[in-house]
Amino acid sequence: MNKYIAEFIGTFFLVLTIGCTGVGAGAGVIAPLAIGAALMVMVFAGGHISGAHYNPAVTLGVLIRGKVNGADVVPYMVAQLAGAMIAALAVKFLRAGVAVTPITPHVGPALLAEFLFTFALVYVVLNAATAEGTSGNSFYGLAIGMTVMTGAFAVGDISGGAFNPAVALGICLLGISSWANIWIYLLADFTAAVLAAVIFQLINPRMQTTPIATDEPPYETPR
Repeated sequence: MNKYIAEFIGTFFLVLTIGCTGVGAGAGVIAPLAIGAALMVMVFAGGHISGAHYNPAVTLGVLIRGKVNGADVVPYMVAQLAGAMIAALAVKFLRAGVAVTPITPHVGPALLAEFLFTFALVYVVLNAATAEGTSGNSFYGLAIGMTVMTGAFAVGDISGGAFNPAVALGICLLGISSWANIWIYLLADFTAAVLAAVIFQLINPRMQTTPIATDEPPYETPR
């Protein structure tokens, strides 16, 4: 249960930050910095408890990698989606009365943008947080947060910069993105996660893929 609570909390603060900087704040370039920083600190806070996925696509990638138990996958995703939903409600209360205009992404560029940076995110997670060569490092949270920050700067104006199905749910609930667009995020993000995990396995063929015990974090974290 502790793992699921950690996943809820981390996803909650990630989506809360996205919502509060994306709705009525006029944050400009500050928004990607705040979002990347929020993810970074939450990864450091929850990494030793749950592995700090905060993203159903990351959970899928880690499952293919063999570093999360199959029985934890659905509860992780439920916790992540619940965290996103509650965060969206909190943002609606905090930004009550603020008009929100949904983004209008072009399907092709949005699909590619989401795919590329979700691939980058899952690839970085697997290499920085599950690879034997980086085991016990102290930089994995920074690497993960910076990846999302980079993606938000690079393609946030193209796709909305979700890179995360839970974030996609949150921004749809907030009206930042239309519900008609949610398939873009689901398709691109989950497909990218699968490809990132497959490529990780190809370039790390000797790595241990035995799932860890149920009372251990889903992937390796600093001791």
